[in-house]
Amino acid sequence: MAPIAVPPDPAATPDGPTGRPGVRERATVPVLAFGGILMAVMQTVVVPLLPDLPRLTGASAGAVSWMVTATLLAGAVLTPVLGRAGDMYGKRRVLLAALGLMTLGSVLCALSSDIGVLIAARALQGAAAAVVPLSISILRDELPPERTGSAVALMSSTVGIGAALGLPLAALVIQYASWHTMFWATSGLGAAGFLLAWWAVRESPVRAPGRFDVVGALGLAAGLVTLLLGVSQGGQWGWGSPRVIGLFVACVVILGLWCVQQLRVERPLVDLRLAARPRVALPHVAALLVGFGFYANSLVTAQLVQAPEATGYGLGLSIVGSGLCLLPGGLTMLLFSPLSARISASRGPRVTLALGAAVLAVGYAVRIADSRDLWMVIVGASIVATGTSLAYSALPTLILGAVPAGQTASANGVNVLMRTIGQAVCSAAVAAILVHHTSPVGGIPLPTLHGYLLAFAMAGTVALVACAAALAIPRDRAPGGGLRTRTRTRTRTRARGRADAAVRDEALEGA
Repeated sequence: MAPIAVPPDPAATPDGPTGRPGVRERATVPVLAFGGILMAVMQTVVVPLLPDLPRLTGASAGAVSWMVTATLLAGAVLTPVLGRAGDMYGKRRVLLAALGLMTLGSVLCALSSDIGVLIAARALQGAAAAVVPLSISILRDELPPERTGSAVALMSSTVGIGAALGLPLAALVIQYASWHTMFWATSGLGAAGFLLAWWAVRESPVRAPGRFDVVGALGLAAGLVTLLLGVSQGGQWGWGSPRVIGLFVACVVILGLWCVQQLRVERPLVDLRLAARPRVALPHVAALLVGFGFYANSLVTAQLVQAPEATGYGLGLSIVGSGLCLLPGGLTMLLFSPLSARISASRGPRVTLALGAAVLAVGYAVRIADSRDLWMVIVGASIVATGTSLAYSALPTLILGAVPAGQTASANGVNVLMRTIGQAVCSAAVAAILVHHTSPVGGIPLPTLHGYLLAFAMAGTVALVACAAALAIPRDRAPGGGLRTRTRTRTRTRARGRADAAVRDEALEGA
């Protein structure tokens, strides 16, 4: 048989006839970033609607709250599952499936006012949480090393950018049009994101073949549902209620059995032995802590600036105005993502993560110093966003440099899951603080300024713990050294993958 010619690696050679990358190759990064922004927008667009949804749907306030809880639970469960599926069956294929489910959920929300359908549709939108880890893994597989760092940093920052854009944009649409119009708009954006990804993103040949761990996926889903359901509903049901205690006990039992199963199965859903290594475990811990610290900024700022002026601290802003207060923070995250990549390239992502967590803490110190003046609120929120951008951009780089090429999507999926858990715990903790620090204003109990400042102090303290966790991550022998080593392995794996594809094609032609 004639020698097999391995096709040239398009990540290392020119793609276009003029020696430049083709249009699709140049569009890959912005298209994936657009998908990440869409994911965050879909998670936040419903927030301005929550006060009015009981009237619009005829459902109770408790039922309406499930439109947020369902997305949180589905995203937490599906992120590691779809990440593993991407490593096994193709990241592009699973990415398109996640974008498709997200868009379908938006269409169902636009078509229905039934609370059951809305909750189910929001659960479908939770699949979009897997877009970011899948995209990061695709970028690692397909981009040359000199472009990977900045692209991954931008992809990580899309979470904050989309969250900052989603709230004011949704509030504007709701103010001047119907709430169904908002979901039709997001449906159009979702369809555009799906079509662009189908056109611009090519399938990576890097795979981790094997049988999908169905038992592990079901066990992880059950454990996460019991954990996050207890955390998210604890304030409403009562932290000492039998339901909440039962959920936490069930979580411990289920996840304990799940860990035993994962250690025994040949190809687990989550490689716990790999995850237990300090270079992987500590970034996961830092992700949980940074997620906690970042989320307090969004939760508290919106409530604080909308509080009536009669409270003595509130600014009485509308929903649109409160959303616009967070918009500079989203733009800051976009601007600082390239800086994060440069710091990681010169000093290592460990330093970038520690710096980001420290900046987070500084931002909350500013919030504690002055949360009465609008410009200081915006400055403090923007500093917190800057720290979040640095930290979020460094986390996937640390993961990419510490795990094998065949586990990048699943490992980053776990990292995003830890951020989600941190945000859920933060939401419950902030709610508990504000409920216990209220004062009647016009006969209505409202949180006091002291309660908000305690929430800021709590988030700042958690950010400092995240900084300590980052500094405890073992050093690479050289900045970015681990990632460069993995990059060489990645290039060889890509070449082998394309050689295997050539063998299959030749066999088919011969048949």
